[in-house]
Amino acid sequence: MAAGVLFFTLLARWVLSGASMPFDTAIRAAVHAWASPPLTAVMLAITSLGAQFSMVPLGAILVWHWAATGRRRLALHFAVLSLSAELLSQLLKLAFARPRPPVFFRLSPAETYSFPSGHAFVATVFYGLAAMVFLAGEPSRRKRAAIAAAAWLASLAIGFSRIYLGYHYPSDVLGGWAAAIAWLALANQTTPAARLPSDPRGQRAGPGHAPPRAPRP
Repeated sequence: MAAGVLFFTLLARWVLSGASMPFDTAIRAAVHAWASPPLTAVMLAITSLGAQFSMVPLGAILVWHWAATGRRRLALHFAVLSLSAELLSQLLKLAFARPRPPVFFRLSPAETYSFPSGHAFVATVFYGLAAMVFLAGEPSRRKRAAIAAAAWLASLAIGFSRIYLGYHYPSDVLGGWAAAIAWLALANQTTPAARLPSDPRGQRAGPGHAPPRAPRP
């Protein structure tokens, strides 16, 4: 968490000083040089995974599922941490008030400020928290690796799509990722239920908490 906060602070100072513009401009130009209609269609689909119209319904389904299976505390933490990440993202944008870069491909420009990237921040928190829940109690190393890889790949792809489409400078996306890492680290420390969720029988899952044995006939 400290590393994420420190990197975000240094990055914010770099952005506010204007020294990041040569880096941002060069990366934007290099990424835009790869543009093609098929790749643009893929990036539009990927960036939609970090939009509210995708995450809100998915989050509602996940919260309902966890609450219905007896993990109400876990569902509440997921909802609170995800929604608070969105609020923090908007507050940070207002605090830094960095203008957006021109978008590519004649897309409609965004109405909010640019730093940090809300898609990179909120989507990383959302999919990271979901991965934490699914990892809890999962004994298979392969499944754990697949879940973690899927969450990180989704976060990286969504962030890259924002640069490709022109909605953000690269430093905006880096700032969103840094803030998300700090937020997820805080969530991991303040949400013990995410690591050891209660099973439907009310027993704490995890090492040292074996489920009660059925009585012998």
